[in-house]
Amino acid sequence: MKAIGFHSFGAPEVLQLTDAAHPEVRPNDLLVRNYAAGVNRADIIQRHGGYGRAYFGDSDVMGLEIAGEVIGIGSQVQGFRPGDRVMGIVGGGGYAELVRIDHRMAMPVPKRFPYAEAAAIPEVFVTAHEALFHLAALQAGERVLIHAAASGVGTAAVQLAAAAGAKVFVTASGGKLPQLRDLGADVLIDYKRQDFSSAVTEATGGEGVNVIVDFVGAPYFERNIHALANGGRLIQVGMLGGSTDARVPLERILYGHLKVMGTVMKSRTPDEKRAMIRRFRDRWLARFEDGSIRPVIDSVFPLAKLARRIAGWNPMRAWAKSSWTSAMGLSERVAAMRK
Repeated sequence: MKAIGFHSFGAPEVLQLTDAAHPEVRPNDLLVRNYAAGVNRADIIQRHGGYGRAYFGDSDVMGLEIAGEVIGIGSQVQGFRPGDRVMGIVGGGGYAELVRIDHRMAMPVPKRFPYAEAAAIPEVFVTAHEALFHLAALQAGERVLIHAAASGVGTAAVQLAAAAGAKVFVTASGGKLPQLRDLGADVLIDYKRQDFSSAVTEATGGEGVNVIVDFVGAPYFERNIHALANGGRLIQVGMLGGSTDARVPLERILYGHLKVMGTVMKSRTPDEKRAMIRRFRDRWLARFEDGSIRPVIDSVFPLAKLARRIAGWNPMRAWAKSSWTSAMGLSERVAAMRK
């Protein structure tokens, strides 16, 4: 089968279209003819050698999310059969024509969804759901601040929070704010021109927001704590701005009864990942089928042109690629495509 591989760490040009062995199907696996696959920041870290090896997970082919057609099933698979259209998260192997996926990590592709759009759902929307609802327990009527809201997880989080009845505050550069309003954001903050903590204080009459989802890390930490209302919850999803030298206002955390939680899907156990998939699927899958929630897609291109297309990408895009066609969407997963 054809797959994308690389023989040395480095820039996007190290990626090559190559031949790879067919994946071995285990008892709980689906064998999927892969029509689209997502690209995530973890893939970029892997390509640069951040994990110290050319593979991560249970495949020597990179790639963490896919969408395609089931063509084979393991002996213990339940709920799927050959011919089903599925999407989901894999432990590696996504950049290939054939992929194995634990059936407990797979979900039906929403009705009438093209594969390229389906491949842009699993990683970002499951992460957004976990941060907003499982960890932060966001409720209708609460206020939530989503940083880097034009990223992949950000655009997913904006849509889910708005659909849940929350008042959505976002930070992004000015040119991206109109799109975020269209996705459901209520209070738009241009982080290049405004101090988000002051903007939150002004918009809430000094009360603050109930939940913050942050990808930036140390440079935002102190201001995040002061932007939270009493009983507020800060969910740390990334550290794009660095992880050290954060000022920690312990008194505010203590007397404000604040909670600070971190989440990274890649380091979760298989059982934890399966539970994350199940929680997201049970609450939100129907909303994709009725068209009220969709991933943001930017363009479509063939797998063979992957490296050349990546090299010219804007650092604030995100994408999904396919064995034959591909799609990329607005995402922090794309920010990682920068050389």
